[in-house]
Amino acid sequence: MKKQNTQWRQLAACAAMTLAFVGAVLPVKAATIALNGQVFQRPLTPTEIAKYGLANAQFSAGIRNVALGEPVYLDALVNASIAPSNIVSVTWSLPGTNIPVGSTATLLPSPLGTNVPIYNPADQLIPHNTQAGALAFQLAGRTFFRPDVEGTYTVLATITTTGSLNGTNIAPAVTNIAKTITAATYLGVNVCAACHSGSFIGVPNIYSTWTNTPHSTFFTRAIDGLVSSHYSKNCIQCHVLGYDTNSFAINGGFDDMATLLNWTFPAVLTNGNWATMPAQLQNLANIQCENCHGPGSQHPFSQGIVGNTNAIAVSYNVGDCAQCHDSLNNEFEAAEWYNSLHAVTTRTPSGSASRMACVRCHTAPGFINYVANLGSTNAYATNVVYEAINCQTCHDPHDASNPHQLRTSTTVAFNGNTGFVVTNAGAGGFCMNCHNSRNGSVSNSIVNYPLDQMTWNGGSSFGPHDSPQGDMLEGVNAVTYGKVIPSSPHAMVVSNTCVGCHMQSVASSDPAFTLAGGHTWEMSYNLVTNGVTNTVALTYVCTQCHGNLTTFDFPVADYNGDGIIEGVQTEVQHLLDKLSTLLPPSGYQANPSNYMADGLVKTSISTQTNWPVRYLNAAYNWQFVNNDGSLGVHNAAYAVGLLKASIGDLLGDSNGDGLPDAWQSHYFGPNFASNPQAGPNAINNSAGFPNWMMYALGLSPFSTPTVAGSGVVFFNGNNIVNGDTNTIAIYTAAEIAFNTQVGTSYQIQGISALTASWQNISTNIPGTGGSISYVTPTRNNAQMFFRVVHTP
Repeated sequence: MKKQNTQWRQLAACAAMTLAFVGAVLPVKAATIALNGQVFQRPLTPTEIAKYGLANAQFSAGIRNVALGEPVYLDALVNASIAPSNIVSVTWSLPGTNIPVGSTATLLPSPLGTNVPIYNPADQLIPHNTQAGALAFQLAGRTFFRPDVEGTYTVLATITTTGSLNGTNIAPAVTNIAKTITAATYLGVNVCAACHSGSFIGVPNIYSTWTNTPHSTFFTRAIDGLVSSHYSKNCIQCHVLGYDTNSFAINGGFDDMATLLNWTFPAVLTNGNWATMPAQLQNLANIQCENCHGPGSQHPFSQGIVGNTNAIAVSYNVGDCAQCHDSLNNEFEAAEWYNSLHAVTTRTPSGSASRMACVRCHTAPGFINYVANLGSTNAYATNVVYEAINCQTCHDPHDASNPHQLRTSTTVAFNGNTGFVVTNAGAGGFCMNCHNSRNGSVSNSIVNYPLDQMTWNGGSSFGPHDSPQGDMLEGVNAVTYGKVIPSSPHAMVVSNTCVGCHMQSVASSDPAFTLAGGHTWEMSYNLVTNGVTNTVALTYVCTQCHGNLTTFDFPVADYNGDGIIEGVQTEVQHLLDKLSTLLPPSGYQANPSNYMADGLVKTSISTQTNWPVRYLNAAYNWQFVNNDGSLGVHNAAYAVGLLKASIGDLLGDSNGDGLPDAWQSHYFGPNFASNPQAGPNAINNSAGFPNWMMYALGLSPFSTPTVAGSGVVFFNGNNIVNGDTNTIAIYTAAEIAFNTQVGTSYQIQGISALTASWQNISTNIPGTGGSISYVTPTRNNAQMFFRVVHTP
């Protein structure tokens, strides 16, 4: 789907140029550690105001277009690796030449204390940022001001640091960083619509689609009593433009116009309130353009430019949405996102010429550009400024054509598996735009990789990318060895697939609230009890089908065949470990014949282009299951089937029944897998010995050995070591071992069926105070049960 290409290319270019300018750093002397300094316009949300006790602070979107009298919070950030003692000072200035004529605005100490953290999770030094290439910042200083005249304000931060080089102290390094803010007044939606309704070539038609969004009519519906019976003027700050009753905030907002027109909030919420509201107020009501882009009076014409795009904000920062959608406990989407891994996507993909395809899933503007240009070479952008995956990434504020205002439809083509299109995933289909193997099809990896040819549109690499959850859930794009490997029913029975589980609702009274489910997309959370941290699985949605569960690692079957039924995730991990032991070590061997399994469990697989194909097939499946990350929860049948098929292929036992394919094929023909007589427990001789025993003895499953009456026979290959070379003596027996006490007599009893009567099979055995072992023949019995009775 392709939509609004011109708009998003313009906005992305505008944002990139603007951020490149405001983030410009002028180093005087290089320090040992890069400063990475920036001045960040910090958002402030209603939840933060309550959480940190900021009673005298106002919330802010943190965008560069600010209404007159509204707060501007500025943070100076530097590399977290710099020792705080090496940050000498941060000096803020707002020179008279950098403010509009007539302004008396001054910089003041920020009302945000040191207990208020850096806003963006991706900028914080938190565990998620331990990933390679991630940057973490520390707070060096803060300031605050309120613009009082329309125009541009350029704030300068002078950061002075010191340190040492090779043990020698160096002179302080001084870095100047500029941040430009545009102050303006509100115009209202009618002015925006004059240009953005499709009347002008090159100007995006945003207004027409915006009118179909819930934002565009929220106040209209609320004041007519269609939203809530207790809606009041205390609720409207987020639902109209510029509602700020402070005397210094005269900026053309809703409250200013209401005062001018002597309009008061209606005493009764009823149909007709909106219709009778003055048109000037209707122009400033509902959640509209300037709520998100900032006041627009400088945008139509300023600095000699008609339609000055530098005088209107296009923000990819979550704070723009969080100014309203982070007000616990009613608006909690941003608080949930703050605890998500999406909030800390890696900074490594820069959008450079060699990494163009990375930004589509690792940066907000990269993904927005991607979905706006699906099917076009323009879908991959270069030099995209980093911003985490957030609200604006997935939701289009201007268009409600797709469910939940998602930026594209829920039908998605897996570019990792050419020709496969997901149509049955519901809202989860949108997630699969990124959560699929984007490294090309499985055949590309197996065929093209050894030839060092391109395997995907970004280059040549082996195996699925880091997040093939869509492929796993749908049961596609892995090495199946020509077999039909079944899938679990999750893809068909879970409503909206990914969304149905990962975004399950959590009550505000639940300890998991904002920590799991919803826009955290987390399926578990950490709960601290008496100083002990426990990870708790969010299994509410699972219980609808699986019953009362408290863990995802619940027992299902003995997938790895060790005789113990463990949790499904444990079983899958055992299979991963088993498969990894059958793969070669990562070191390069010039001669492909030298590659051999090393028997070691591996936590990562590094392939070589000259690996034999059997190893490449198995390595691909190992990576596929491992990178999915769910250890079978998404699709246990498919994950287990792939791993067992790979293990069987490397061991020469493709059906995983414990008997080599070559042996079964030799005696039962090429269709042995469907022949019940070829199974390990099938008996094909008059002596009653199963196939597994005959294979272990190196004999034909159809041969009829003679059971001798005495002696123990040992085998060496096909040769009998003692006894007649044509005679096999096999004795079956049971050992009953038990502890005894002196003065107590013991009796061994046996029974062939639990419905029969117990029979003595031993004489009285006096206790010795130690352990006694009793061996009894079982040759003529199909089954036996034993017990030990004692007197006294």
